[in-house]
Amino acid sequence: MNLYLRLLQYARPYQIYMIGAVICMAILAGTTSATAYLVKPAIDNVFLGKDSTMLYLIAILVVVAYFIKGAADFGQSYLMGNVGTRVVTDIRDILYRHIQSLSLSFYSTTSTGMLMSRIANDVGILQRSVSDSIKKILENSFMIIGLTGVAFYQNWKLAGLCFLVLPWMVIPILRFGNKNRRFSRKTQERLGSMTMFLDETISGNQTVKSFCMEEYENKRFLNETMRLLDVSLDTIRVSAYASPIMEFFGGVMIALLIYTGGYLVIKDLMTPGEFFSFVAAMAMLYRPIKAMSRENMKVQKGMAAAVRVFGVLDIKPDITDKQDAIALPPFKSCIEFRDVVFQYEERPVLKGLNYCAPAGQVVAFVGHSGAGKTTIANLLLRFYDIKAGAIMIDGIDIRDVTIRSLREQIAFVAQETVLFNDTVSNNISYGSPTVTQEQIMDAAKAALAHDFIEAMPQGYNTMIGEKGVRLSGGQRQRLAIARALVKNAPILILDEATSALDTHSEQQVQAALENLMKGRTTIMIAHRLSTVRNADQIIVLQEGDIIELGSHQDLLDQKGIYTRLIEIQSGYEKKTQDIEEIFADAVPVVEEEQEI
Repeated sequence: MNLYLRLLQYARPYQIYMIGAVICMAILAGTTSATAYLVKPAIDNVFLGKDSTMLYLIAILVVVAYFIKGAADFGQSYLMGNVGTRVVTDIRDILYRHIQSLSLSFYSTTSTGMLMSRIANDVGILQRSVSDSIKKILENSFMIIGLTGVAFYQNWKLAGLCFLVLPWMVIPILRFGNKNRRFSRKTQERLGSMTMFLDETISGNQTVKSFCMEEYENKRFLNETMRLLDVSLDTIRVSAYASPIMEFFGGVMIALLIYTGGYLVIKDLMTPGEFFSFVAAMAMLYRPIKAMSRENMKVQKGMAAAVRVFGVLDIKPDITDKQDAIALPPFKSCIEFRDVVFQYEERPVLKGLNYCAPAGQVVAFVGHSGAGKTTIANLLLRFYDIKAGAIMIDGIDIRDVTIRSLREQIAFVAQETVLFNDTVSNNISYGSPTVTQEQIMDAAKAALAHDFIEAMPQGYNTMIGEKGVRLSGGQRQRLAIARALVKNAPILILDEATSALDTHSEQQVQAALENLMKGRTTIMIAHRLSTVRNADQIIVLQEGDIIELGSHQDLLDQKGIYTRLIEIQSGYEKKTQDIEEIFADAVPVVEEEQEI
């Protein structure tokens, strides 16, 4: 019941439409009941009494009744459809907004395919339930009330006898409805699993093909479809049971009607007109009762979908603004990590980190994978909250300021560049809607991206494809740098921004990054140590602790972990450089940008 009430809350803004629909339903039920009642005077007065005046009157009344019935049917269908569609549109919008508000920890434990299934599939099922099935249930409920009134008016004893059968028709409706909800929930879970599978294998198709795993994935997909088939067949079986059971009880009711009604007519306790009017009402009554069974099945599917949708809506974000959060003042002096402790679930990552990054300096964090480098960027952006200690900006705990005001002062360039299937201009201006085209072009020039953009078919208006698939890695990264330049934030975070690039692309991106870092406080998460040589401070992390700190030369003089990392990477980079020189001697050097 709480689920139905919760859905009704979303319909509250459209209650004027619902009131209009209910009025139309009442009119529709009234005209339907009137046509059943007209059977009595038609038989008694026209066919048996041969009253020509009543013949004309009944003919006119039937035409008027069906005209009003048609108008009311249109009104209730349109108004309820309007309400249902608007309600589901609101739910889909609220669901998407809520998903966007959830913390990064939610996305790390929930697949993209599952979320897509919630928004597309589950809300779609809910739409069919709300806009169609609930309309029909309300409509049929009014029909049942009206026709029941006609039946009792004509002969209450006969009607009472027939209605003794009705409870036996309601019981299977409820039982099959509950079963249908369980099977529908399982079906939607299987569809969610299939959507997740499709998202992974289609987006990762390059990997599938490179490992010759097409047949393996085909078998996995077949297993997913067979699991869905099993549950779908259970749902079909339950739905198929309902109709013959309803038919059986309907037959029992017809037999009772014929026997009892015939006996009353023979004994002159009931006129033929009253009997056939009663039969017409009961015959019309059977259709909405049977339809209620069918629509109840659909509603139970919708309720199963609603459980899954509301399950996501009930998840609370881990990271939220404090009630008295303030806007972060413009950054001026220092970013301080004070005894910062953090862990992912049970795995400790940072163990009491202490450091102050002065304004205007470039601070680089280096170390082995898993040392906690990327965690520092995530914590500064409040993608996660620390377990103990504090992160201070100009002496203000970032948990005491609004998330928006914090992130507005930070530009972030990640290792994995995220671009959208939109124009170059819109990707560069993403997050800065008021920026001018001139500013976009200036940022592209500073990011060394202007030349390859101008070479595209439509220049800055060129669509770059899903995830920027039409661009090379270096081109995508330079667009991300241009985006950060347009944002013009005082704090810059570079999370291994060149680690996925070849040496030639890295040199171009590194030059663009130097333009980006000018005049900004930069937190650099580095894998390639060649990119941090000019940093003001280099911090070496190991298992969440700072073990070395200083400039590039200071750390070399210490001959510690940093020196060892340099030696390891220098050997690798020397081999890579030798290979590139061999290819450079063999073929002309070609600019790495590809033309769209």
